[in-house]
Amino acid sequence: MKLKGDLLKTVSSYFDLLEDNVEIILQKGNHPKRDDLFDFLNKIVSLSAKLSIVEAEIDSKYSPITFSISKKDRGASIFFSGIPGGHEFNSFILAILHVGGHSTKLDDSVISQIKSIDKQLDFQVFVSLDCQICPEVVQAINKIASLNSNIKCETLDGGLFQDLVKEKGIQAVPSIFLNGEFLSSGKTNIPKIIDSLKQKNLFMFEKRVLDKDLKDCVIIGGGPAGISSAVYLARKGLNVTLVAETIGGQVKETLGIENLISVIETTGEKLTSDLHGHLLDYDVQVKEQIIVDKVSDGTLKKVYLSSGEILQTKTIIIATGARWRELNIPGEKENLGKGVAYCPHCDGPFFKNKEVAVVGGGNSGVEAALDLSGIVRKVSLIEFMPNLKADKILIDKVKQSKNIEVFTNTASKEIISNKGKVEGIVCENRVDKNNFTIKLKGVFVQIGLVPNSKFVANIVNLNEFGEIVIDENGNTSKKGIYACGDVTTIPYKQIVISMGEGAKTALSVADYLIKDFDSMRVKEAV
Repeated sequence: MKLKGDLLKTVSSYFDLLEDNVEIILQKGNHPKRDDLFDFLNKIVSLSAKLSIVEAEIDSKYSPITFSISKKDRGASIFFSGIPGGHEFNSFILAILHVGGHSTKLDDSVISQIKSIDKQLDFQVFVSLDCQICPEVVQAINKIASLNSNIKCETLDGGLFQDLVKEKGIQAVPSIFLNGEFLSSGKTNIPKIIDSLKQKNLFMFEKRVLDKDLKDCVIIGGGPAGISSAVYLARKGLNVTLVAETIGGQVKETLGIENLISVIETTGEKLTSDLHGHLLDYDVQVKEQIIVDKVSDGTLKKVYLSSGEILQTKTIIIATGARWRELNIPGEKENLGKGVAYCPHCDGPFFKNKEVAVVGGGNSGVEAALDLSGIVRKVSLIEFMPNLKADKILIDKVKQSKNIEVFTNTASKEIISNKGKVEGIVCENRVDKNNFTIKLKGVFVQIGLVPNSKFVANIVNLNEFGEIVIDENGNTSKKGIYACGDVTTIPYKQIVISMGEGAKTALSVADYLIKDFDSMRVKEAV
């Protein structure tokens, strides 16, 4: 990675935030890439007097292109194996800042949870420098490691450790291993990691604590709908708390956005940053990297958080969006990360010059097929319905492609594998009912989204698709509980529509608090 003057100047300004001295230790040994890595690290270290670099034997298990980041004279918890360029450059700089005492910007309750872990945890995260999801995962685990000396995290550039990638059967990034055992593949975050530790009995859940501050509204979800609601309510001078796994939600994973009116072109990452910046302009309490376990109904409602806190509130807005829909066929979950994937941008390079399938003929599926066609040998595009459902301009491009074969009226029945690697997908021709097998090495699932509504399934009415049923003002079946965005029954799942729905729902909440809330409390008391 070439470090240009403007970039170095920017990084240097970030290092002004360092509070403690940070030492980078480069493992001794020989490797073709070691000189490049050493030169790279020296340029970074030269940017601050609080940084230093030494060559030493960290541990024999590490490669000659492994380096650690630690406070001087203290044990290291964060390691990188490879040159942290591409999308991982930010992860590297943030790791230095967090080890050096700069705030992780995590909620106090989450920090307390992390610091209470008393088990020895050794994470390995295999990444691709071209992966857009990987940095979020790396940064999440690095934050955890920077807060607790019992926890270590090594980030490995899979492209430089092909033997290890093959040995572990990795076919998707990010792939996370904990104490040598596979933990998960794909997108994750701090609350999900903590939850997985609880499931493995590696972490004890602390008792819940009631927050005595009564909120006017708790917004659950940090995508366009949730942030829009928060801004509108804050402008009314209301006491608002927004709880989110991650700011941006599903939008953060979107590459190009060209249909947001007045914004000719942007990216999911840029839009997320803009949304977050707008949110921070207002007096809104933001609790990020936290999952809502459940909510309870009543005139005064309670929101139970994965951090152990219980929030009390007059109203709730559910804006939790949606997630990738699964095929739910044999072989899908079993081969996740071993040939089954949901992000063509992240995992496409693993299948260079190989045959793959994309299941789903809507815009997402067709776009994925077109993206992959420039990398792989052949793409089989599988659609359940008689015709592709994507926009005409995308379908026309598919017709022009020489290595995309379209299968319509085709049901995906089973993903087959051998020795931990995908070898094909069994399909059914829905016209003649005959089964056939497409030989391939990867299956990318692009069949739409599932609403994130399970945690309120026993509280509000859902439709057959799991969407929260709302009226034209965002009201659910329970007074004082509202919903907006992709988690609801609104017919069109678009960013601009979610923003509008969020604003409309916020106005509905404000109206309820002015006109109805006090009378509801009186009735309940009687």
